[in-house]
Amino acid sequence: MKRLAIILTLFLAACGGDEHSDLKQELNVLTKDLRGRIDTLPVVKPYEPVPYQAFDMPDPFGSAKIELVAKSSTGGGGLKPDMNRAKEPLEVFPLESLKMVGVLQQKKLTFALVRADTSLYRIKVGNYLGQNFGIVTSITENQLQLRELIQDAAGDWAERQSSLQLQDAGGGR
Repeated sequence: MKRLAIILTLFLAACGGDEHSDLKQELNVLTKDLRGRIDTLPVVKPYEPVPYQAFDMPDPFGSAKIELVAKSSTGGGGLKPDMNRAKEPLEVFPLESLKMVGVLQQKKLTFALVRADTSLYRIKVGNYLGQNFGIVTSITENQLQLRELIQDAAGDWAERQSSLQLQDAGGGR
């Protein structure tokens, strides 16, 4: 057993020679100017809880706020869109994506030619377009006027005037 231990010791000593000493020396030369330095950690301020003092105000997440919005949008006789009417094809497009590309007159009626994606639509006063319940109120040779109904954060409906300008021939697709 002693012989086996001596043989193993000699064998391990033979494996641990200086065969990679040139690599170790080069590594020492390359890293002699490098000094590890770690910045000190910033001081963490202790957490200071802030007491909630708005007990007398309505809870913004409570059902009372939701009921208030529902009441204001269903009553009061104010402006509101007709949700039961059939939607027209151009109401699925945002107003910014629609382009007025021409005007057409037939039998004393004026129509606007509006491009949406790759399709062309003939629009008259009274047609709806855009996603804000926009109804066309007038068509001239260089623009289309419409009245939109938009809803504010409280649920009330307000009117907004918008228009589509006639696009240059070179500005289209």
